[in-house]
Amino acid sequence: MQRIHDLGHWLGKLGDFAVEAFHILGLFVIGGTIVWTAAHTYLVDIMSKPYATLDDILLLFIYLELGAMVGIFFRTHRLPVIFLLFISMTALTRYLAIDLKDFDNMKIITIVSAILLLSFATLVLRFSEKRFAASDMEGSTRQDVSDHKETMSS
Repeated sequence: MQRIHDLGHWLGKLGDFAVEAFHILGLFVIGGTIVWTAAHTYLVDIMSKPYATLDDILLLFIYLELGAMVGIFFRTHRLPVIFLLFISMTALTRYLAIDLKDFDNMKIITIVSAILLLSFATLVLRFSEKRFAASDMEGSTRQDVSDHKETMSS
């Protein structure tokens, strides 16, 4: 009976290792793809023009936010949902700034409303993170990379 228990424990450890290895490999692939795409966009698309447009700059911000999200996920094993909201707001702002002249009023109001809703969601997430995270995760501290303040975390 002890052998079966030991085998189950060993298989559980092996499974945990396989999941962690896949996690790390996947993050390296995603991170590398972001860096590769951002470098290509910058060197080929942006540097070939006499100046960068607002569209180009906002696209670089999207790449920066994606990279930061992967970096935080790699370090903490937690998906920083707030970065997805930032990326969404930046993408919608980019879309609005580029194609504004082609939109009717209803489409503009819809996009602006979506940005406002995402901003409100960010505010709620940030508030709840500050208010409730400390009680959930007592004991250890880490450097919060989003605002460089000490926060409670695992």
